[in-house]
Amino acid sequence: MTTNVSPVQTGTTGTNLLDAANGLAVVRATIGAMFVWVFFENLGKGLYTPAGYAGLINYYIKASHSPAVWKAVMGLAANHAAMAAPMQAITELSLGILLVIGLLTRPVAFVAFLYLGSLWMSEWGTAWIWELLVPVLASLGLAVGRAGRKLGVDAWLAQRWPSSPWW
Repeated sequence: MTTNVSPVQTGTTGTNLLDAANGLAVVRATIGAMFVWVFFENLGKGLYTPAGYAGLINYYIKASHSPAVWKAVMGLAANHAAMAAPMQAITELSLGILLVIGLLTRPVAFVAFLYLGSLWMSEWGTAWIWELLVPVLASLGLAVGRAGRKLGVDAWLAQRWPSSPWW
């Protein structure tokens, strides 16, 4: 006996995929807005100045439960705060803008995953563990789910170059 399975029965309708794409677009815009917000918040706090940046990083070195090797990396950043602080500012603002507009979403979301993961590790023991873990994992989901292909510049690029892995 042969059974015909319709798309409605299997749950693979275009509507379900559209709903998933819309959901990823909302998460993408939210994570992007978070980065832009944090940029302006840190700018207002003076954390992109060498002294402000070094002070924050030195606090993490003293108070966090990060592995010793990671504390050594943070110490290197604190010792070179004149260079690291503006690099962090540019990184946060760039990641935010690119995620909000949905441009190069896959690589940008993967960089956001790594970046937020490093911040999460830096804050171990100083903040609520889920505070950064949720955006870390959401960023990974954005990279895997091709979140820029809906309501983003990547959607237009994907129409022109559909086989590209960048969007």
